[in-house]
Amino acid sequence: MKVSQLPDVQAGRPDVEVGLERVGVTDVQKLVKVGRGDGRPIVFEASFDVFVDLPADRKGIDMSRNMEVTNEVLDDLTREAVYRVEDLCAEIAERLLGRHSYTTRAEVEMEAEYMYREQTPVSEMETQGFATVHASALATEDGVRKSIGAEVTGTTACPCAQGMMEGEAAEKLRELGVDDDGVEEFLREVPQAAHNQRSRSYLSIATDGDGDVSLDKVIDVARDAMSSRVYNLAKREDEHHMVQTMHRNSRFVEDVVREMAQLVVREFDLPDDAVVAMTQENEESIHQHNAYSERVASYGDLKQQIEG
Repeated sequence: MKVSQLPDVQAGRPDVEVGLERVGVTDVQKLVKVGRGDGRPIVFEASFDVFVDLPADRKGIDMSRNMEVTNEVLDDLTREAVYRVEDLCAEIAERLLGRHSYTTRAEVEMEAEYMYREQTPVSEMETQGFATVHASALATEDGVRKSIGAEVTGTTACPCAQGMMEGEAAEKLRELGVDDDGVEEFLREVPQAAHNQRSRSYLSIATDGDGDVSLDKVIDVARDAMSSRVYNLAKREDEHHMVQTMHRNSRFVEDVVREMAQLVVREFDLPDDAVVAMTQENEESIHQHNAYSERVASYGDLKQQIEG
């Protein structure tokens, strides 16, 4: 029996004619191979969110057809190793834009866990580190905007609490007969206690065109902005090093974002219109709330502020 053609309901006019910026699918799981020159590719288990815009006079985006296109493009582009995940997102967005006649923009977001190998700071044991990678691309008729970022974990020590402990230690040392020079030397050589936080730094950089932003450098900058890096495996000497480093570099949540900004300007050579997004959240150890700080700015503005 011949089946009559089903009506294209999505192509009709909606009851309420309001355009929508992002309509699509989320949490599409794909394996992504990232090349490393002569080394074996790294395999990400990645999650993609894919969106297009929708004009006011169209009811829907042909969701099943859009999913077919999305899967086709993702399967095609993830079959071989890529070298920058933001370039993968850009290619997906450009293809999707070309496959939808009624859209003016296509957006792709990718999230994946990234495992990297490193050595502990003192014992030099090989261990694994982890970062959550965020890549995205926005394709329009004017071109493509790409972004690469990462969220990492570290620790911070509170300068305020440390200042109070330093004052108490100085008073006690003077009571024991230590002169001012001795007190100053002791406090310089032995950092005082502070309450600590498990901290999360996020850094992303968005650029137009073919800008090359190293993911590994993004991760390094985000980790180094906090009071101390943390390691998945650590011997006692490594733990001692981390505690010393953390308390020698006590930082407020605001300090971390400012340090991140300074490191971005120092470590990256970017066009002035590149957009840098930096956030820091500290899980307080002696409070029931978290501390948060954020800055989003162009690279040119950051450079002007930092270099004066």
